[in-house]
Amino acid sequence: MIVVGAGHNGLVCACYLARAGLRVRLLERRNLVGGAAVTEEFVPGFRNSSASYTVSLLDPMVSRELRLAEHGLRILERPVQNFLPLADGDSFTAGPDAAATRTEAARFSRRDAERLPAFHALLDQAVALLRDLLHRTPPTDLARWSDIFEVLRVGQRFRALPLAEQRALHEFFTRSAGELLDHWFEGEGLKAVLGFDSVVGSYASPYTPGSGYVLLHHAFGETNGKPGVWGHAVGGMGAITQAMATEARRLGVRIECDAPVRRIVTEQGRALGVELEDGRVMRARAIAANVGPKPLFLNLLDAEDLPADFRAHIERSRANSATFRMNVALAELPRFVARRSRTDAAHLGAGIILAPSLAYMDRAHASARLEGMSREPIVEMLIPSTLDDTLAPQGRHVASLFCQHFDYVLAREDAPQRNWDDATLRAQAIERIFDTIERRAPGFRASLLGHSVLSPYDLERRFGLAGGDIFHGALGLDQLWAARPALGYGDYRTPVAGLFLCGSGAHPGGGVTGLPGRNAARAIRRAL
Repeated sequence: MIVVGAGHNGLVCACYLARAGLRVRLLERRNLVGGAAVTEEFVPGFRNSSASYTVSLLDPMVSRELRLAEHGLRILERPVQNFLPLADGDSFTAGPDAAATRTEAARFSRRDAERLPAFHALLDQAVALLRDLLHRTPPTDLARWSDIFEVLRVGQRFRALPLAEQRALHEFFTRSAGELLDHWFEGEGLKAVLGFDSVVGSYASPYTPGSGYVLLHHAFGETNGKPGVWGHAVGGMGAITQAMATEARRLGVRIECDAPVRRIVTEQGRALGVELEDGRVMRARAIAANVGPKPLFLNLLDAEDLPADFRAHIERSRANSATFRMNVALAELPRFVARRSRTDAAHLGAGIILAPSLAYMDRAHASARLEGMSREPIVEMLIPSTLDDTLAPQGRHVASLFCQHFDYVLAREDAPQRNWDDATLRAQAIERIFDTIERRAPGFRASLLGHSVLSPYDLERRFGLAGGDIFHGALGLDQLWAARPALGYGDYRTPVAGLFLCGSGAHPGGGVTGLPGRNAARAIRRAL
């Protein structure tokens, strides 16, 4: 058995296949395992998570079954969940628990504080429905009794709810997050904190239809058994994948780095093995691909290996999260205008959201559509060194900057050749990000000791993320569940016999969950 790609889902898939008694070889094109969930030094003496940067969606069953804690993984909870500076110099702080968030909401609107419990109850119901689907293989063929029963089972779960709750949940899955939040609440800070999750890794406005689901996708996680809580892996995100690799090796998985795959070897519609860039050919009974649908089907297979309509569907599938990712080394912690009069520093361990309203996020998306990059981008800052002193020298700090919206396709009618290899455009993007932070935390620029940059092009080239899409493909309703990556192939199979998809381009989608890998391993075992 060969697994292509040692990102976290490839590692998870390899572990479960090895647990089932299969001999597994895991091939990774880079010189280290982990894919986008790695920790690397980016400035001498400063280490941080390179791409993926925070923990919540990692499935507790995966953590337990792969013994990640025994292999050294330790996750710390954020002291508060989110801190959002507002345009008027005030701020909104969410967490550390629901009661604290409700108290904070009451500072701006008593009505919002009264409505929060009902909103969270509705969110919990929606998340419960999602969690029920996460570990299950989507139905793909209604000629099979098992798939018919799965459709009926999902429908029965929904119909068991009172009609009013069915309507409310239907809106969550189909409408925009902005419309939903405007209906529920008045306070801009509360709406922005909640609405931010609807645009994370999504090239969309919070008012884009379907963005309500993206909000839900980020709500089903937990940290240390606490639902909805976000945390930090000590040592960075690479600590997760290193623990997975330790378990894989314990189970007998043979991991080979610096082993880029050139193509999937096929014969008469069946995958027989892989050919590496160095010319080696390795044969296997089956292959699991932890790469995105576009790289797999458009680059690693010949056109004649796939049905024409399937290949055309993959070509036009959406993969562009408009993400610009930076790490910065800091001489000192930033001082936010909104907290100058406060002595506590819990907000510096939070997810710091620099986007004060849904309207701001909407404008950021609109300007990127017009110009290729936001004039005033959405920036989430995390300063993990406030929780983890292994990342920076004593007294110094590292910060993760997750920035939206920066279109993979920068070209305009008046400049069709523009792209992210243009140093001037990269510098312009960096300046807009730093300007956004400096307005809220004067002195930020003066504290900079160095930084690293991952444009959408860099995310594609370094981590194999087509279009720079952090989820291996947009989380739209047209690309979810049984339709991920395409209708008829939502069950981890592909049109090529013996070739399976085990990455985030399969159900249940992106984020460091481990579930596509776990679910795919189950499907592969059944097929074999």
